[in-house]
Amino acid sequence: MSSNNELFNKLEGQQIKFSKGQKKLSNYIVNNYDKAAFMTAAKLGDKVGVSESTVVRFAMALGYEGYPDFQKDLGELVRNKLNSIQRMEVTYGRISQGDILKSVLTSDINKIKQTMEHIDKEAFETAVETILTGRKIYVIGLRSCAPLASFLGFYLNLVCENVVMVNTNSGSEIFEQLIRISKEDVIIGISFPRYSMRTLKALEFASTRNAKVITLTDSVHSPITMYSSCNLIGRSDMISVVDSLVAPLSIVNALVVALCMKKQDEVVKTLEELEDIWDEYQVYNKEELNRVSEQFELNSGDNKDAK
Repeated sequence: MSSNNELFNKLEGQQIKFSKGQKKLSNYIVNNYDKAAFMTAAKLGDKVGVSESTVVRFAMALGYEGYPDFQKDLGELVRNKLNSIQRMEVTYGRISQGDILKSVLTSDINKIKQTMEHIDKEAFETAVETILTGRKIYVIGLRSCAPLASFLGFYLNLVCENVVMVNTNSGSEIFEQLIRISKEDVIIGISFPRYSMRTLKALEFASTRNAKVITLTDSVHSPITMYSSCNLIGRSDMISVVDSLVAPLSIVNALVVALCMKKQDEVVKTLEELEDIWDEYQVYNKEELNRVSEQFELNSGDNKDAK
């Protein structure tokens, strides 16, 4: 897969070799890559005024095996280049108001299927073993990835003894929390487009301390994978103001379940202790359940009287 600059360089550098139709395609893509990324070869050809076969030959002339590979690079370009306003504009062009619910749910389903088909199972098992053998487990995720990090950290705390949720209020604060990280420790970094520079710097710092780095991201070409030898890839390329994080959350769920299966006895013991603590300190309000039951009995009694 080409980087964004490489793709533009190809389009610009080969202009002199392109046929008339290919030049029209190149010019359209450079100026409208956000739209072209979601067009079939036939639709792109129709838009530009060339045949579908011309579009396919154009992709192959750029060094791709076919149009799907070229379109994949365009998708990467869109994810990394578009700001929030541009992403919203693309969404408006792709989804009608009446199809929002179905379109979003269908897209989420597809992302999970694609993730399941392509995820590296060996990397997943390596991540599980790495977490289990780590002295201390650090978890970092910023902005839209913060809920994923928080969810993972919450459940890791039930499985592992030393889990640190890296507070991300400021860049300097991140390094203060990572100051003692070492080769015996593990850091899990979560980042999806637009990638967080603070997460990247945190993983870079952990790498210099020889800590084991695990990443959860959208592509092996994600910048945070530079510092990791264990990458969990979850598809998240819904182009809108809100990225789909359903597939990454499924990976987090699978990671937690796998860890629990590896440490069943310890997890059961921890949960038993927690249940006692929750009961003693009334963490969960049972009265609400009783009220529902009482209301049901009251309504049932009223119905009997009415008869």
